[in-house]
Amino acid sequence: MPDKPLFISDPAVFYNILYALGAALIVSFAVTPLVRMLAHRVGAVDDPNRDDRRMHNIPMPRLGGLAIFAGFMISFFLFGIGQISGQLAGILIGGVLIVAVGAIDDIISLPWWAKLAGQLAAASVPVLYGLRVNVFTNPALFFGEQTIILGVFDIPVTVLWIVGITNAVNLIDGLDGLAAGVSGIASLSMLLIALATGNPAAALLTASLAGGCLGFLPYNFNPARLIMGDCGALFLGYILSCASILGLFKFYAVITFAVPFLILGLPIFDTTVVFIRRLAQGKNPLSNPDRKHVHHRLIDMGFSQKQAVAILYSVSAVLGLSAVVLTTSGELRVLILLITVLAAGFVYIGLVRKNNRAAKPAARIETEEENGEPDGPGEE
Repeated sequence: MPDKPLFISDPAVFYNILYALGAALIVSFAVTPLVRMLAHRVGAVDDPNRDDRRMHNIPMPRLGGLAIFAGFMISFFLFGIGQISGQLAGILIGGVLIVAVGAIDDIISLPWWAKLAGQLAAASVPVLYGLRVNVFTNPALFFGEQTIILGVFDIPVTVLWIVGITNAVNLIDGLDGLAAGVSGIASLSMLLIALATGNPAAALLTASLAGGCLGFLPYNFNPARLIMGDCGALFLGYILSCASILGLFKFYAVITFAVPFLILGLPIFDTTVVFIRRLAQGKNPLSNPDRKHVHHRLIDMGFSQKQAVAILYSVSAVLGLSAVVLTTSGELRVLILLITVLAAGFVYIGLVRKNNRAAKPAARIETEEENGEPDGPGEE
């Protein structure tokens, strides 16, 4: 990586990226109610009684990811039409394919092997268009060369990365607003790095995705009016994985090993733990869903959905800002660190206060029962 960040200094390019983010947000927000009606019409409704992993008490329309997809694509074509060639063209074509696979699964529930085949096909498209991880930073910092040239392994490593991140985001989609929020935070983190390192293609890609997520979130916060479904979660993971290759694996420096793993740290950690546990139990990690994800564990610890999501948002934000700090220097690094500390402090204080308010009624009821006081008005 260059010693000093390059920054996108052309005002026209910078504003074009901001316009893309805004357009994606507006389109996603406007289209979501229409997608909700479409989901009911085609029967893409999630049954809360399907298994014990569901957090809803009523049937919930799926296909919400189509709104994110619409915002992303319309924004990209409006503000990035001149850049749609080569690797970006492959990413967009593969994105259409992954959304189609997810939408079909939301309607008729595909078997795991069919979904995996669709993911592999979608991941192969940008690879055929030249999107590849050619060089990888050596994680053993004090042994051997600083970088590892993948050579003939660049194609399988790239496909594995895309499919892995695609599934990782899909697996954390278990609470209202969680996958969309975490993906939005990751997109904004990548956007900041793309702006700081002079990468307009990656900036446009992540700005469009961030806008799509932000426009969808008002309908997806708890209590959600619809969920994104596999078409949304798979699309988010796919674009994030491709954007990370386009914008984060391009530097010949030690930190490039850490940056994409930091930004996508939450879904990577959760998926790795889940896969290892299922394999240790002799189960197929792709076909044995359970209630052991990090968000489920937070719910089991007594946190509400909103509190659990806020905690995981905070973790994602700290990881994302840490990655941004690694790619910046000087005054900007100090400012980002200060913002991170302040944000973490405010979130922590908010959660503590909320827990205290929730604990007071329970403590009052317990005291009344111990003192033999009535349980409610008019009762003896």
